Order: sequence, then structure tokens, then C-alpha cells
Amino acid sequence: MIYSFRNDYSSIAHKDILNRLVELSENQYVGYGEDEHTKNAVKLIQQKIGAKSDVFFLTGGTATNKIFIGAVLKRFEAVISADTGHINVHETGAIEANGNKVLTIKNVNGKITSEGIKDIVNKHPDYHMVKPRMVYISNTTEVGSVYTKKELVEIKKCCDELGLYLYIDGARLASALAASDLTLNDYATLCDAFYIGGTKNGAPFGEALVINNKELSKDFLYVIKNMGGMLAKGYVPAISFEVLFEGDLYLQIGKEENDAANYLTDELKKLGVKFYSDSTTNQVFIILKNEIIDELLRDFDFEIWTTLNDNEKVIRLVTSFTTKKFHINAFLEKIKRYF
Repeated sequence: MIYSFRNDYSSIAHKDILNRLVELSENQYVGYGEDEHTKNAVKLIQQKIGAKSDVFFLTGGTATNKIFIGAVLKRFEAVISADTGHINVHETGAIEANGNKVLTIKNVNGKITSEGIKDIVNKHPDYHMVKPRMVYISNTTEVGSVYTKKELVEIKKCCDELGLYLYIDGARLASALAASDLTLNDYATLCDAFYIGGTKNGAPFGEALVINNKELSKDFLYVIKNMGGMLAKGYVPAISFEVLFEGDLYLQIGKEENDAANYLTDELKKLGVKFYSDSTTNQVFIILKNEIIDELLRDFDFEIWTTLNDNEKVIRLVTSFTTKKFHINAFLEKIKRYF
């Protein structure tokens, strides 16, 4: 059997969510988010974040980013992102297809700074260029790092001074919450909108887009429908988020994923394995020789992140809610042969 460290969405769903879906499988509901589960999930999320923000359930991260950014920005307006940002690298031009340019800042361990934002804005001074109007960040970042509260406060202050919206991609938000000093309440107060990732945190699919800036949620249901994001069975992701937010399951999954990744990281460091980035979350990036990678792929599945040179590549190891310690130990036992 091949153990997978490829991503955190390789398994169908957390057993608690599956059990609830089976329990409710023959019930009948009103469609398009008009059901009681959607209303209750929205209420639970609002309670957790401590704000009456507007909440919308969408299918996945790319769709959420495309729909929200496309709804907010005019055609001549642009969104600022780290050069490693998901909207810049892994969304097949979805934002540009809306007519909005992605302006990139060189990342520092996956993150951007207020200085980088100011530099981009200063380089676009007039109507002959696109107008920077939004800052996009991911937390966790694409290389597994996290923003601290101090960093997010600084970025928000910068955005306010420059008249920019701040939007946070929370595909792996549970992992970020478990690894930083930020709380869900901080997300409700320090950005115009963010999304709570379900797909990568135990749900079969679905993200909860939370819009704190009420001006940006006006007519948003029309936007979702117009852009093909409205789910007839909207109660399915809503039921998932009910289970995740009735108690602490959402945060618990994030913590368990991080704990597994941190154990893997600590053991790899003892072996002298080289790391590509500094991550305290559930993504681990290591540098290996090509021949070692070939051998590991016989028994384990993972993503080759990038090629460093003719002899070495970076691989990404991701822990999920289904990762067990014996999976990690099996990986460690094999890689020990080469160090």
C-alpha cells in the first residue's frame, strides 16, 4: 500500500461529517442555501468569529477567489499578491479571466510586507496603468508559513492608508490558527473578507466565504449565480460546516495536522535533511537528490514542488486528518537509508 502525503484533501471527509451526511441523506431540503442547515451553519460561524459578517458557501478555493475578487474589482483594478500566491501560480489565470491583473511582490518565506505593497502602489501612479485596489494573502501561505497578528495589523493599516481592500485566502485556515497568535475574531476585524477552508480540513468540499465589509456583500447572491457558483444542494457544505463548528472540530483537525507535520519535521531535522522553507504548519518542504525521490516514490505519494538543479528537487509532504503516526514512521524508516 502506498501512503499519501500529496495533499490534505485526498480522503473523502472526516468520519463525523460523513456520519451526519448519512444520517440526513434521505431528508429533503429547499435548495440554493435557503435551508435550515445553511442558516444554522452561518449562525455558528458568526458566533465563532464574534461578528455578524455575511457568510456564503462555495465549492472550492479557486471558485471562491474568482467570484469574490471578480465581484469587488472593476475591470481596470488589480489585486496584489505574493509571487507564490495561489491566484498567481495555481489558478490557471482565473483572476485575469475576470479582467483583473495580478500584481506580484517577491515573497519573504511566502509572505508579503507593507513595504512591498507600498512599492507596488507607487509604481502604478496613473490611469495609463492598472489601479491597485486589493491585497490578497494566504494564511497559511503556499510554503507553509503563517502571518502573525502584528504582521496582519501592519498590512491592514497599510491597506487602509492606501485605500486597498484586504482579502485572506483561508484554504488552510485551521492549520494557520493552530500555528499563530491570530484568532477567528481577528480575521473578522482585520480584513474586508476571508474564507474558511473546508475542502482541506475534513469537509468533502466547500469553503465558507466571510465578508466583513457589508458594502462588498451587496447583491452578492446575484454575483454567485451569475458566475456559476451557486449550489442547488447548498445544504451539503452547510452540513459539513455545522459539524466543523458545533464544537472545536475545525480547530482540532488543524492542530492534529500540524502536530503530525511538526513530528515529521523534527525527525527529518535529526537526520540532517535540508529544508526549502520554514513551516510550522501541515506542509513540509524538503530538498532531496533525484535518486532518493525516485526510491521514495515506490512506497509514498507526494508532490514534486520545484526543481532546484540537475541533481536536486524540492518535494512537499502534507499531513491531513487521515495521517497516522505509523505513516510518518514508515516514511522516516525509508528515508533514513540515505542519511
